[in-house]
Amino acid sequence: MQRGKPDLSCQNKFIPIDFSRQILPGTFEFALSHIVDNRLDLSGFDAWYQNDKRGAAAYPPTVMLKIILLGYAHGLVSSRRIAQACETNITFMSLSGDVQPHYTSIASFVAKMSEQIAPLFTQILMICDEEGLIGRNMFAIDGCKIKSNASKEWSGTFEELERKQVKLEKASKRILSRHQSQDIMPEDEVTHDLKQKEKLDKSAAKIADYLATKKEKLGSKGKPVKSNITDPDSAKMTTSKGTIQGYNGIAINDDKHQIILQAQTWGSVGEQQTLKPAITQLEEQLKALGTPNTLSEAKFTADSGFHSEENLKYLATTGLDSYIADTQFRSRNPLFKVSETYHTDKMRIKIDSPIGRRQYSKRLSAIEPVFGNITVNKGMNKFTLRGQEKVNAQWQMYCIVHNIEKLRNSLH
Repeated sequence: MQRGKPDLSCQNKFIPIDFSRQILPGTFEFALSHIVDNRLDLSGFDAWYQNDKRGAAAYPPTVMLKIILLGYAHGLVSSRRIAQACETNITFMSLSGDVQPHYTSIASFVAKMSEQIAPLFTQILMICDEEGLIGRNMFAIDGCKIKSNASKEWSGTFEELERKQVKLEKASKRILSRHQSQDIMPEDEVTHDLKQKEKLDKSAAKIADYLATKKEKLGSKGKPVKSNITDPDSAKMTTSKGTIQGYNGIAINDDKHQIILQAQTWGSVGEQQTLKPAITQLEEQLKALGTPNTLSEAKFTADSGFHSEENLKYLATTGLDSYIADTQFRSRNPLFKVSETYHTDKMRIKIDSPIGRRQYSKRLSAIEPVFGNITVNKGMNKFTLRGQEKVNAQWQMYCIVHNIEKLRNSLH
């Protein structure tokens, strides 16, 4: 008969943990901790805290930044999941010093980050530059459509929303009329109908309030465009997986180590319209890095979503050596017809040349992995905040996570 050792898997055991030995050099959490503690100027957060004489003690911004950015790096988008990780995950405990902020404190910190995200983003770029990660040889731009924290069912032009309000009000009246015409109804049916009527009335009132307090959005041609009641800054967007209510996350990166230098989200704005403001922001970042004349020497690539005669005219004024594909780039016959669009024809000749095709082919390896890292590896498939400023800050925080990942092998 076998004599086995006892199964003690259910017993408790106290294990001593040295938090400082859990953060190993070469890891993301080590780079994050080192940068936040030693390389960032966080004095801008001081204005947030005016509780020296009253109120509870505040969580340090260093701790909040560490756990939120670590959460984003591990695919934890929601504040509740980050708060839970601070209680159960040893890496989060080590970074925070075993502090467990409530999820509402984390959510509040993230929502206010729009006030501090710009200087924080630039400071991370300066560190990347000091570590030699920015080459300034070629920049690439692209966009990624991400769901917003709003339902597309609440979208429409003012005319469409007015029609929806009328339908909701009629449905509510039908329930009331049915009750008045039938003296005897089972109590459970009455309760169900009253709840349904209350829901319809609230929805109709929500639309009425929105129409009374907001101005209708107009497109580039002056025609009304769809608004969203829950998040007016978001927009309906067509993707390969269907239509979503969301934002387009735009980014420009450097091809040497895929460092993101510019990041911005846009709602009801076409991708073509984002090119000029994106390059303007890129110029500002390069000035902050001490190299204001970079654009006169660098190359710039973009796919056909950014192609327009107006954009090509603008690029001609920047000094950038640009390679912008048009919609017929992949299938075009070299003997294309003469067109009145001078800049478009000029770009076609340039990008169809052997050098042009070689330069444009570098775009895929420069920018596409960036979006793959953020949306797939980091799980950023839906913004948790609402409003242009807050969503933009969350997008830039994910881009900061991407840049810090590139720094982890440089900081030991």
